Amino acid sequence: MEKCISVLLLFFLLATGAKAQTELHPVEKVKKIGDKLIRETPFAYKLVFPARNQVFNGLNFVDFGRTFGREKAAIAYGYTQLTVLKDTLFTIEIEHNDSCKIWCNGDLVYEKKSNKDIGIKRDERNMALSSSFQVHLKKGSNSLLIKSATAGKEWCVFLQPPGDKDAVPDEQRTYPEIGLMHVQYVDSSVATLSNWLVIGPFAPGMDTEHAPEKELRFGTMYPGAFAPVTWSVPKAEVLGDVIGAKAWGTTYQWNYHNGGVAWAMEQLSELTGEKKYGQWAANFCDFQMEGMPFVNYQVNTLRAYNSANAMVISSRLLDFTLAPSLPLIYRLRKEKNFKNESIYKAYIHKMMDYARTGQIRSIGLTNYTRTTPEEYTVWVDDMFMGIPFLMQAGLYTNDPEQRKLYFDDAASQLLDFTKHVWDKDARLFMHANYSRRPQVKLPYWSRANGWAIWAMTEVLIALPRNHPKYNAILNLYCDFANSLIRYQTPEGFWHNVINRNDSPVEVSGTAIFTMAMARGVRLGWLDAKKFTPVVEKGWKATASEIEDNGTVHKICVGTMCSEDVNYYMTRPFYDDDTHGSFAVIFAGMEVQKMLDQQKK
Repeated sequence: MEKCISVLLLFFLLATGAKAQTELHPVEKVKKIGDKLIRETPFAYKLVFPARNQVFNGLNFVDFGRTFGREKAAIAYGYTQLTVLKDTLFTIEIEHNDSCKIWCNGDLVYEKKSNKDIGIKRDERNMALSSSFQVHLKKGSNSLLIKSATAGKEWCVFLQPPGDKDAVPDEQRTYPEIGLMHVQYVDSSVATLSNWLVIGPFAPGMDTEHAPEKELRFGTMYPGAFAPVTWSVPKAEVLGDVIGAKAWGTTYQWNYHNGGVAWAMEQLSELTGEKKYGQWAANFCDFQMEGMPFVNYQVNTLRAYNSANAMVISSRLLDFTLAPSLPLIYRLRKEKNFKNESIYKAYIHKMMDYARTGQIRSIGLTNYTRTTPEEYTVWVDDMFMGIPFLMQAGLYTNDPEQRKLYFDDAASQLLDFTKHVWDKDARLFMHANYSRRPQVKLPYWSRANGWAIWAMTEVLIALPRNHPKYNAILNLYCDFANSLIRYQTPEGFWHNVINRNDSPVEVSGTAIFTMAMARGVRLGWLDAKKFTPVVEKGWKATASEIEDNGTVHKICVGTMCSEDVNYYMTRPFYDDDTHGSFAVIFAGMEVQKMLDQQKK
């Protein structure tokens, strides 16, 4: 009997020891995430016909030039229908070259005679069009006829409803249906292929009335400018699209969280000595840099402004400029004479210029700001979207004056951000602050608070300790860390809305807080005795949501800012959303470093 008990006791000790040993190696856990990324990321485009959105809630365009040619002056027509459930007064924004007329149900609703180029520009989240007009839509289907002129250069008409600037609406907006689904004698196969019918080219002259202005008749030839013409559809373009997109996106689109994954994989490779993780990061960066001419063609030639990776071309958001560039500049710092190095350098120099002068800032302060959802909104997110890049830029440059410029900017911005979004009473960060309505307090969203503390750690790691703003940043970091521990659950998580115990626990925020506090313990910013148990508990919670195959659970989807706390309370969670998985990789690495240091 005693022998059996001894054997059982030995087995128990071995089992618990193995479990403890596993828990002491967080890096082994996050390697599973890296391995899944390696298995499942294709770094390739697939060819597709663009999906036809039959709801008029975004940009629509007719590219007459791609269909009929641009060499000579001419006229062409485009036809579609807008369908509504009740009588509606609807505003349409428009951009076009040269002259244009539009009729709705036979009534002239827009006319502009000019000789101009297309002035469409990318705003933060929408395309900005220069003109607008209103249409009275009756219940049911309404005809929309465009007459477009070209002087022989550009030849395109763009239409869209007014943008909402990514504001979270108080109630669901309704938009017309657009397309050919209800046009008599147009088969559904045609309506599936295109939202528009086109006909042309006709002889130039906006005041000349051609047959399409009188009737919509199929199976008839009309005298065109060079030969008889009839109704058809615009030229169908084939686009390159990403593969296997989920509701939250893919692992290799150009955005800050996938750039964050690549940045994490670079450092995972350094920590483990396993080159495969660094190779994934290199593949990500090379795919983006090598693909820019193709993306530029899709965006600026095919006018596919929302096509795959379009935001790598002239975005005005930090989410698609500085933040996803982190793995590029990090690789330039750490590696020399690699494939595409010159392309990396050219892009990073462009981003370094953008960091200094391209991104708008709060009036009278240094911090970055946005025009969405209203002018000017300061987002906590942008502490991470911009400040870590500034620190990397300072480390990258060989010019001491430039290094000081970037470091000073990062330090000043961090403290100026807090003037907008740090709630001194709650000792938490509001998700955003409206500069024109500063009294409005937005909720304390977990991941947004994570972006703030992550940015602080990036500054504290590289900023000289004798810098005049170092102590203020360190004090803010310590105060915030001490505030956060009040809200950690017994299991180690933080709630999606930090101060709301009735909101679900969430992994990305939990991982970032754990990572940032692990750094603080290791680097001596935080009291090790007090914070080591917090970090260990946070890591245990995070690790509990990582499957053996690398799947990560309970990640909140990308989230706009809102005054409505219920918006945050009900945000969907997804598996493997890279908004969270890259934070989990960083958390595992930092906890590993902390534990390794404590063993010495």
